Amino acid sequence: MGRRVLIIDDNTAFRAAARQLLERGGFVVVAEAGDGASGLREAKEHDPDLAVVDVQLPDSDGFEVAERLCELELGPSVILVSSLDGTDFGALVACSSALGFVPKAELSASVIEALCAPAR
Repeated sequence: MGRRVLIIDDNTAFRAAARQLLERGGFVVVAEAGDGASGLREAKEHDPDLAVVDVQLPDSDGFEVAERLCELELGPSVILVSSLDGTDFGALVACSSALGFVPKAELSASVIEALCAPAR
């Protein structure tokens, strides 16, 4: 069975595209959420291995959500995404608990696998 993933992003079209892309790559998307609070609830309910979290959410920022996810008893690894370029968030990503950052346009199963490889 593939790595279990939670997608937290307020863009419904992106969530659908990310789900399809990840599932084709062998991941199992166990839940989706449109904001940080819902994402935290879904993480507690589904215990994903990995969360793909948008940096800009309507109720909080992705960095805060990443920290809160990592504090859960069986917290998932976190990969942050944004439609903005990674250079806009470089220092914030480096100081966060996330495995890394991927621009939404570059999201792929192989990029996610590469970021997760050191965490195995």
